Amino acid sequence: MDVFGQLAFELLDVIKTIIFAIPYLAAYVLLILLALFVWQLVSKGITPKRDFGSLKTVTFGDASAVASNSVASIVSIIAIVLLWGAFTGSKLVPSFVHMPGAFEGELTFTYEGEDGNGVIDSAEVLVLVHKQGEKVNKPSIVGGEGWAKDDFLSVQVQRSKLLLWDKNDKVNRKQGAKIISVNGNAISFGKPVEIENARIALTQKGTLNVVPEKGWQMEPIWLPAPEGVWNRLVQIVSEGYKNYSLPEHLGFSLFRVVVGFLLGALVGVPLGYAMGLNNWFRGWFDPIVEFMRPVPPLALIPLIIIWMGIGEDAKIVLLFLAALWIMAIAARSGVSGVNLSKVHAAYSLGANKWQVMRFVIVPNSLPEIFTGARVAMGVCWGTVVAAELVAAEKGVGMMIMTASKFQQTDIVILGIVLIGIVGFGIDLLVRWLEKVLVPWKGKG
Repeated sequence: MDVFGQLAFELLDVIKTIIFAIPYLAAYVLLILLALFVWQLVSKGITPKRDFGSLKTVTFGDASAVASNSVASIVSIIAIVLLWGAFTGSKLVPSFVHMPGAFEGELTFTYEGEDGNGVIDSAEVLVLVHKQGEKVNKPSIVGGEGWAKDDFLSVQVQRSKLLLWDKNDKVNRKQGAKIISVNGNAISFGKPVEIENARIALTQKGTLNVVPEKGWQMEPIWLPAPEGVWNRLVQIVSEGYKNYSLPEHLGFSLFRVVVGFLLGALVGVPLGYAMGLNNWFRGWFDPIVEFMRPVPPLALIPLIIIWMGIGEDAKIVLLFLAALWIMAIAARSGVSGVNLSKVHAAYSLGANKWQVMRFVIVPNSLPEIFTGARVAMGVCWGTVVAAELVAAEKGVGMMIMTASKFQQTDIVILGIVLIGIVGFGIDLLVRWLEKVLVPWKGKG
């Protein structure tokens, strides 16, 4: 298969995945619309809010006209928790909300086999689907009168298992025996038979693959319930993880992010100003910035390790490079986007270049710089997690990497949640600083 054929095959897989996800996305969109409809009905009986934004009739192009609805934010979080609990069978969620779980219990089916001489015989198979770690007592199986004997198979919930049906038969597969039907339905390789609570498939080697109904709920190894993640959080807070406490892991990651971002901002902002105000600096640094901007920081990890080793300085340099180009472009855009009429007005009032820079250029470029800072902080968080995957003894990224090796999904999700919470807190801080320092944003 050529390259284009492989790409087409991969594209087909992506399309199949999207099609499979459409019902779930549609359900989530309907949930949003339903919550909006209910809120509009409820809000009619509440005293309407009277402020500057609520009295505006035009919202397009005015950032101050649209504010975040706190009720919608709370409902959104509750909806995510409910969906999480519904697909994991969480005890925190009412049982009627739970998605159908995997089958657990006994099921039976009958297969028909044909030996090498064309003699057809049948046997019954008893399948016991049990929980992980549950002790299974094999019942006594009475064999049939023909060459095919009854079988017993134990399968763990949400797992499948091969049935060596000829292991106790008088005629085995090497002697020409084969399965021809299950519960009266013809079976062959690639054409399984659906029975109640299970699917029976014939393998290429002639064995039977028993796949009990897996339901809609996910296994803890794929997605643990919310209480499982909470219990793991309590455990790590009290006992720590890999010889370090949770605050130490978070503190080291946060320290690396903050230091790397500040260094990137200290260099990137003046560089962006220079590129926005001077043709020479623009021509000199523009190829470098535009070349490095699309390069992901993760691609620089091997090079940084070769140059600087695996110490803290290497991680901080990587974060510095992650923030540098973003802050430089943000500052350059801020300077280039200053309204020219404001500059002319300042000169007409007798201002010199330094005064224009201080009272016009810098204040009007700050909104772009703060936007770049928010983006840079997010990129730094993603980069520090990846940087800590390489030979780090502490940090949230190290926690996620180590836990993934042992399939401790609850720790992985805990690390993701902690990163999101800390990152969101930093974003709120930057937004607050922007509101305080740049009150004129969106007001012309």
